[in-house]
Amino acid sequence: MTDNREDEVIILTDEEGNEHEFSIIDIIEVDDRQYAILLPVDEEDEEEAEAVIFRIENEDGEDVLVDIEDDDEFDRVVEAWEELLEEDEEFDDEE
Repeated sequence: MTDNREDEVIILTDEEGNEHEFSIIDIIEVDDRQYAILLPVDEEDEEEAEAVIFRIENEDGEDVLVDIEDDDEFDRVVEAWEELLEEDEEFDDEE
């Protein structure tokens, strides 16, 4: 995955074999690692939809989304994402 894949829809399969569509809303870098911020496409109320975050790892030349199991790592990514959202809001307010 590269930054030009934002707004792309991908399908992820959960542990029970159910497929879920997600829109890639952003790809950010934290501590020299890339993370995909995904938003469920099938949520009825987009305002209520919660983003999910996966670490992007390269396995055998292909980018793979991996669950973030470390709470500290997850917290750092969420904090970085929230900072970016605040910066975007401030920029929008200035216009």
